[in-house]
Amino acid sequence: MTKQKKFILWFNQVGIKDTLRVGGKNASLGEMYRKLVPKGINIPNGFCVTAEAYRYFLKKAGVLPELKKIMAGLDTTKMKNLLDVGARARETVLKAKLPKELEEAILKAYRKLCQEYKTENVDVAVRSSATAEDLPKASFAGQFESYLNIRGEKALLDACKKCFVSFFTNRAISYRVDQGFEHFNIYLCLGIQKMVRSDKASSGVIFTCDTETGFPDVALINAGYGLGENIVKGRINPDQYIVFEPTLKKGFRPIISKALGTKKKKLIYAKGTKTTQNITVSKKDQRRFVLDDEEILALARWTCAIEDLYQRPQDIEWAKDGLDGKLYIVQSRPETVHAPKILRFLEEYILQKRGKILCTGNAIGTKIGQGRANIIANVKDIGRFKKGEVLVTEMTDPDWEPVMKMAQAIVTNSGGRTSHAAIISRELGIPCIVGTGNATKVIKQGQNITISCAEGEQGFVYSGLLLFKIKRTNIGKIKRPKTKMMMNIGDPSLAFSYSFIPSDGVGLTREEFIISNYIKIHPQALLYPKKVKDKRIKRQIDQITLGYKNKSQFFIDKLAEGIARLASAFYPKDVIVRFSDFKTNEYANLIGGKYFEPNEENPMLGWRGAARYYDPNYKEAFGLECKAIKKVREEMGLDNVIVMIPFCRTVEEGQKVLEVMKEYNLKRKKNGLQVYVMCEIPSNVILAEEFAQIFDGFSIGSNDLTQLTVGIDRDSELVSHVFSERNQAVKNLIRQVIKTAHRYKKKVGICGQAPSDYMDFAEFLVEAGIDSMSLSPDTVLKTTLDIIKAEKRLRKR
Repeated sequence: MTKQKKFILWFNQVGIKDTLRVGGKNASLGEMYRKLVPKGINIPNGFCVTAEAYRYFLKKAGVLPELKKIMAGLDTTKMKNLLDVGARARETVLKAKLPKELEEAILKAYRKLCQEYKTENVDVAVRSSATAEDLPKASFAGQFESYLNIRGEKALLDACKKCFVSFFTNRAISYRVDQGFEHFNIYLCLGIQKMVRSDKASSGVIFTCDTETGFPDVALINAGYGLGENIVKGRINPDQYIVFEPTLKKGFRPIISKALGTKKKKLIYAKGTKTTQNITVSKKDQRRFVLDDEEILALARWTCAIEDLYQRPQDIEWAKDGLDGKLYIVQSRPETVHAPKILRFLEEYILQKRGKILCTGNAIGTKIGQGRANIIANVKDIGRFKKGEVLVTEMTDPDWEPVMKMAQAIVTNSGGRTSHAAIISRELGIPCIVGTGNATKVIKQGQNITISCAEGEQGFVYSGLLLFKIKRTNIGKIKRPKTKMMMNIGDPSLAFSYSFIPSDGVGLTREEFIISNYIKIHPQALLYPKKVKDKRIKRQIDQITLGYKNKSQFFIDKLAEGIARLASAFYPKDVIVRFSDFKTNEYANLIGGKYFEPNEENPMLGWRGAARYYDPNYKEAFGLECKAIKKVREEMGLDNVIVMIPFCRTVEEGQKVLEVMKEYNLKRKKNGLQVYVMCEIPSNVILAEEFAQIFDGFSIGSNDLTQLTVGIDRDSELVSHVFSERNQAVKNLIRQVIKTAHRYKKKVGICGQAPSDYMDFAEFLVEAGIDSMSLSPDTVLKTTLDIIKAEKRLRKR
């Protein structure tokens, strides 16, 4: 019998070219099984029930004419019609009997699989796989049914029949219409695969790009306990790990982010008539990461191999077997949201004014949406949802899709970034906030609300219809000036989205943002926990550092992850990281800070910047920063990170700081490490020749330099009219430091908004020979165009 006429084909008999014979999911599994198993990637074996088998079933059972008659009356714009047509079609297929010769072919293959795994009635997963499935622009993910932990011949045949019936679920019918597929030109195949005993371990999903921005160079891994259905259907908030692929391929260990999920439920095998059941995860397991670093890196390496095989972004499912302790890949499909895009325009949603916050959760996408809230608790009530409303519910699954496409935005109580609601909202291009925990309680039925996913990783649901604007910029035609145009970025969660703005890297990353927002705890409270007396503060610290016995390692890891996310977003372009420059009053505001900080009359000119780093009272805390930088550069391979010393009053101070860095194995020039100094004190200019001997570059901090040159408190409204970076004394100092630095072949940049605010100041900087300007991301494109014009004018002089 030819391949085209066979009812059964094994994974090692099919490949990606066989989509029309075995469906997209099966074709992909076969391709991976044949090409990646020999390379050491574990994939459970199985077989396909082919498109020919499905065609034979419909023809032999004599139901095809009846199905065509039913589907001819379909109108998906009317919910009642869709529900009625779907129910009649499913009933027709359910009554049809599987041909005996097809049953025998399926059971013969199943018995062979039992022999291979030396198990009577081996446990299998039965998954649907359509011939138009897993295409780069149409995934069909979740449209059809799948069944887990199927054992025995009768149970297998029942599951196969149910999968065939699921071809006519309401959601599948609606999706085919939306995608322009004719119902009877697509065939449903089945994949029958040995189960991985993840019910005794863990499972999850991997995307080979950042799901919110489309940033391509990462493996985004989600993990939960038990079988994978809880993650796919959004029932739990999983752990999330991000690995940077370019340096992983060079042999480094670039886990650039680890976020602990709640993971409250675990899907396991059930006894009796039910095949699976959910149980509660213990508090101890909820508070620890599902995967260790070696497992995270192993999955990331496999991810690279799969993406290299298909040459496009992938959506991958993995599982860990609790019996043999091994990791497995169970399927891979094209990632359909970002794969088709060619980025020509940069679209930015900007909220004009914030309002009353009703709830928060994980932001999906970067858009803003608004409308009347429609709270629906059960999928059977979706008929009362109207186009243009905001869907608010516990969570969604594929049965909700007919109304999801009508929504202005979606808000759910449950789910993470790889939940059903998240995946479909991305595909539809609408804003969505998942994992709020309480949206259905705090939002009122019919209330006007605004959903903002434009403020970083956290999404906000606001009361009322707030004003926002959409900024679109054509980035395909922008030329590059001679002067390097860089960005000031504090929030690592925005780095991937900002990476698409044409730039030359990051000219200033302030560690203070990462410490305040991600760590929140004073470093010495982690180094010397016994000095913290307040029991409430102790509990707060324990809650934030869950999973860490060594509390100071929490500081190192979280600071390293924040820096690494920024560095990876712009790799291999320079990312200049300024060591912490809190004033004493700001340090004191960190959790536990009051036990370690003195009270100063004038913190602006007090114990800050370089003066802290070599001081015995803070030196060990500075050592944590050094360890974080070392981890980013040497363990993760992100050698594009340049470090910078702030508020360095004297050359002697600079030397002392370099010595302390050396004590913590962070040595200038070792592995190409460059150390810059902020030029923000007149002494930095006056002694620029001496500073140039010990540092690799200067970054002009125009705010402090102006303040200290003109002798003004920049925070005082009384004398604010005197404050100006364009003051001639300030400009003279800038010109002088550029000239001196260039004499010693040292680079000079400026980090501040003056070049974007004042065109004459920008032109002055270009004329003075500035090497780079670093600005807030929203002004980079405009200022780049201005600098191109300024350089052109100067060339004509």
